[in-house]
Amino acid sequence: MQNYNYKKTIFSWSIYDFANQPFTTITVTFIYSTFFATAIFQGSEEAGVAAWGKAVTVSSLIIAFISPIMGAIADKGGYRKFFLIFWTWICIIFSFLLYFPKTGDVFNALLFFCIANIGFEMGGVFLNAYLPEIAPKKKIGRVSGYGWSFGYVGGLIALGFCFIFFVLPDNPVNILTGNPLDTETYEHIRIINIFIAIWFAFFSIPTFLFLDSGKNYNKKSMFKDKIIHNSINSLRKTFGEIKKYKQILRFLFARIVYNDAIITVIAFGGPYAYTQFDFDMDTNGKLMIFGIVLNVFAGLGAFLLGFLDDLIGGKKTIQLTNIGFVVALTLAYIAPDFKNEFGFINKVNDIFGTSLIIDNGEALFWFAGILIGVFMGPNQAASRSFMGRIIPKNKENEFYGFFAFSGKATAFLGPMLFTLVIELTNSMRLSLLMLAVLFLIGIILLHLVKSPSLDTDEY
Repeated sequence: MQNYNYKKTIFSWSIYDFANQPFTTITVTFIYSTFFATAIFQGSEEAGVAAWGKAVTVSSLIIAFISPIMGAIADKGGYRKFFLIFWTWICIIFSFLLYFPKTGDVFNALLFFCIANIGFEMGGVFLNAYLPEIAPKKKIGRVSGYGWSFGYVGGLIALGFCFIFFVLPDNPVNILTGNPLDTETYEHIRIINIFIAIWFAFFSIPTFLFLDSGKNYNKKSMFKDKIIHNSINSLRKTFGEIKKYKQILRFLFARIVYNDAIITVIAFGGPYAYTQFDFDMDTNGKLMIFGIVLNVFAGLGAFLLGFLDDLIGGKKTIQLTNIGFVVALTLAYIAPDFKNEFGFINKVNDIFGTSLIIDNGEALFWFAGILIGVFMGPNQAASRSFMGRIIPKNKENEFYGFFAFSGKATAFLGPMLFTLVIELTNSMRLSLLMLAVLFLIGIILLHLVKSPSLDTDEY
């Protein structure tokens, strides 16, 4: 019975990643970001990408400000599950509303996206806070990996569904009503946001039903005025005592840098593929296929390297993936130089009897994208599990609030630098190379962090 309850808890926790991943896969990375820059925004593609980057920046700043405060409130008053449900539904509602903005409605599109993104990220804060409580430290890496691999499977299935039913057909229809979708107003793309909202609402149900409220839950303390006051005092005290947690401080500082780069890769991956290699949703469908392939490899990477995390430790796993990102981004940077060259691809076709019609540059970009997928999930899973190993007891929500803070405090920096380089040089390629530099800095900073023992619960 105990083993059954453990498995049910892990499943209930992990399936939340399955539920929310389509938002970041489809809305943030591959579909809506590109749709906004090329269809809703009326101007150059580069200007549309820059506007999208500013929206990511604004939402990141808000998340950075509120996440530690709400984490402290959750620790004091047992609000963890309440906040998880609340922020989930904020994301669901505003994802649904993203259906309505059409060409030229830039303000509403960015407003709805910002609020949905805040809901998505804040839900993650309170989900992550469960990790050190539900998983033994010796298994925390693989459990975190389960969640991320579940997430990428969810993103993969959702992306494939949208491609088959909304993007691929010449005359797409609303699968709920049977009515034709108006491709002139991009309704076949906009309706994907409704699909994401329904998906998130449905698949988050097991998490809400079977994951308990946390060990600090106390009905009597809920919604009392003193909770906020006491939580702010607790947060202020933690800020004052943060010097005692030197390794946590060093880790969070390192994560600020490399996670900035990851956030920017996620936000601009789709637009880069579109502008450099003409990956789109309608003409060739390559953007959707690209997203599907990346999710396949991201899921495999998160699952397999989750076990590696438990064997060699979170720090080494993170460093391995950061190095992988540097290699992948460098390849993606040089790939456009090999466009319209077919020597390598012709040799592949001769050897294997295939009939690939892509050029060398596109083939190299596909390889770079696959590498990014392989290392994306393990990096995020290992960061989450490493934090779980070093968090002080009874401060899970608060410190995962700081974890979110470290992911968002300067999250504007990556998108801001990316868009600044575009505006100064009119080159997305140089912006991509700048991200490789951020990963290198993150590698150096993380090297200074001491790893906890894998054999004990002591740090």
